[in-house]
Amino acid sequence: MVQNTVEYAQPVSEWWLMARVVVCIPAYNEEATIAKVVLKAKKYADAVLVCDDGSTDMTGEIAEALGAIVIRHGRNLGYGAALASLFKNALKLNPEVVVTIDADGQHDPDDIPRLIEPILRGEADVVIGSRFADGSEGRMPRYRVYGIKTITGISGALSGLKVTDAQSGFRAYSGRVLKLLVPVEEGMGASTEILSRASQHNLRVVEVPIAVRYGGARRNPLAHAVEVVMSTIKFASIRHPVLFYGAPGAALVLAGAFFLAWTLKIYATEGRVVTNIALAALGLTLMGTLLLIAAIILYTIVAIVREEMYRLHWSR
Repeated sequence: MVQNTVEYAQPVSEWWLMARVVVCIPAYNEEATIAKVVLKAKKYADAVLVCDDGSTDMTGEIAEALGAIVIRHGRNLGYGAALASLFKNALKLNPEVVVTIDADGQHDPDDIPRLIEPILRGEADVVIGSRFADGSEGRMPRYRVYGIKTITGISGALSGLKVTDAQSGFRAYSGRVLKLLVPVEEGMGASTEILSRASQHNLRVVEVPIAVRYGGARRNPLAHAVEVVMSTIKFASIRHPVLFYGAPGAALVLAGAFFLAWTLKIYATEGRVVTNIALAALGLTLMGTLLLIAAIILYTIVAIVREEMYRLHWSR
């Protein structure tokens, strides 16, 4: 079985010239920067797809006028929903490589060749353009550095995939595995969801260092971090329900048993029940039992879903 790996790419060649590359750009109110991103991306792509995620400005019209294929959402659904629409439409083009890049101009499309190089060499399934792979954060605001590294650490601990930048939107995916990575999370948590799916399917993950340019933050960084962390925890609990719910449940039941034994010992020696200790025994046992039941139910549901997906895959 192929193990999850994080490596650094080899020097870029000109192989990308022969590859079928589709560049996907999720965009929301980016009329000031979308033209430059689309025009530069077109130099390296057979097709450029832009998801106009409910923009109220001219983002979609500008992208379309410059030759991009524009997918429009009637309202703003979120980053993950935009990625899902882009992935599903990109798959129709039978790409060899799919690249995602942010529309705000922080990424340099000229880095696309080196980003897709590990996939074209057959060394990777997913490539992350990391802001930390070379140990440099550039001019990134310190609060972003701490926030991204914290989220990356949590993501790595829960997914088992060790990367330096779990929140980078500049990535490349092999067209062969893209259908395995279509996110269901609509918000910013889609970035870590995709890595969790990559880990689940034992895909090879490589990082290459990139430089970025930063403008003002569009979203509240604390709200962003909470959304991503909660999404990461959600997918970790689905992937490992027994460990996530069962282990704490078993620990609570054991703690409840300890307090129960303490209660019975006091009653046997003194003939009285210490209410606080008895209530602790009852509460801990009840919470632990509920968590164990949740673990069993979720494990069963996940197993049934996986079995059905396996059956559907082999019945095609």
